[in-house]
Amino acid sequence: MDPTQWNAPFPVIVAALFVIVMARANATFWLGRLGSAGVRRTRLARLMDSPGYVNATERIDAYGAPVITLSFLTIGFQTLANLAAGATGMKLRHYLPAVAIGGLCWALLYATIGTVGVDLFGKLYAYSPVLAIGSGVLVSGSIATYVVWQFRRRVDHQDSPQEAPQDSPAA
Repeated sequence: MDPTQWNAPFPVIVAALFVIVMARANATFWLGRLGSAGVRRTRLARLMDSPGYVNATERIDAYGAPVITLSFLTIGFQTLANLAAGATGMKLRHYLPAVAIGGLCWALLYATIGTVGVDLFGKLYAYSPVLAIGSGVLVSGSIATYVVWQFRRRVDHQDSPQEAPQDSPAA
C-alpha cells in the first residue's frame, strides 16, 4: 500500500490515509475498552502486562489526550497508547479530538516524508543494493544502540541506591 503509486491528488491521498489511521486507531481503542474486563483470561493479558503497555497506561493517566496525539509521531508506541486509552476508560470527548489531530498529523507526514523516504530508498537500492542495505543496517544499528542505551540508563537509575531519610532526634 504505497501512496506514491496511487496516482491521486495529494488531498485524496491524505484523506485516504486519515480514514485508514482513524479506523485502525479507533479499532485498537475499542479493543482495549471491550477487552479490559475479561483480558486477564486471554492471550492479550501478556501484552497488557508488557512494560510498553504499562508505560503507555501510566503516561495516559498522567498526561491524557496529548499523549494520544503525540503517539502518532512515534513507531510502536502508537498502538499501545490507543489500546491503553481504551482499556483505562479514557473519555471519548478527550480521545476523539486527540486521535483526530494525531491521525491528521500522521496522514500528512506519511503522505509526504514517509513516501519520500520509501521512494528514496527504492532509488538508492536501484543505484546500489549494497549501499541501500548498508544504510538500512547502519540506521537499524543506530536505533538499536540508542534503545539499549536508554534501557540501561533507566535500569541503572532504578538500581542506584537512594538515600535513606535521616532520623531526626525526638524533640
